[in-house]
Amino acid sequence: MSGLCNDLKAVIFDLDGTLIDSAPDIAAGVNKYLSDNGWPTLDVATIEAFIGHGPRRLILDVFAHIGHPDDDASVDRAHQAYLANYRESPAARTVFFPDVRADLELLAKSGLRLGICTNKPDEMTGRVLAALGIAHLFEAAIGADAVPDCKPHPGHLQAVAARMGLANGDYIYVGDTVVDQATAQAAGVPFYVVPWGGGRDVVVAPGHRLNGLSELVKLAQHAAKKDQV
Repeated sequence: MSGLCNDLKAVIFDLDGTLIDSAPDIAAGVNKYLSDNGWPTLDVATIEAFIGHGPRRLILDVFAHIGHPDDDASVDRAHQAYLANYRESPAARTVFFPDVRADLELLAKSGLRLGICTNKPDEMTGRVLAALGIAHLFEAAIGADAVPDCKPHPGHLQAVAARMGLANGDYIYVGDTVVDQATAQAAGVPFYVVPWGGGRDVVVAPGHRLNGLSELVKLAQHAAKKDQV
């Protein structure tokens, strides 16, 4: 694989669409708002296409899709209602992508340090990680509202790295969207894409498309051998 770190110590992940399929819970939160206000609900696949830029942008994109008024006051009300709905049930329908939970445990046992950089709100990120029983695996998890500028601004990813005490060359970023890819590129960090969900449509350099997260152990071992040469 190309684009190796000098000494791969850590992996920072996106969350939604990369580690977990949270679209059903997100869609439920959006649809409750729509239903409560007399608007037709949307199927999960439609809402899933709007995920990845943070909750307020999600609401804006949904509004544009259905023709809902998108003035600031309407968006603000819907945004807060959606967050309240989602907070009530943040992980009831959420599932891991194939082998992700076991592979995260494997990565941690191998000595790789793990972090999360996500455009999900910070409080919700903590709730979801705790509900899924994986919060203990991550040294740092920073959501969109805990930084001045969220992804694709590189400062978001760099904030996670700083909290973990990492420098460029110490870590890679793994995600499933062009937003994740742009974030890594802006930060000067190698990017790897997962094979599921939106990751199938992201064009990456040869060797940067993962078949599964367990491959990251071999990636770290390869980087270590290269560093010893």
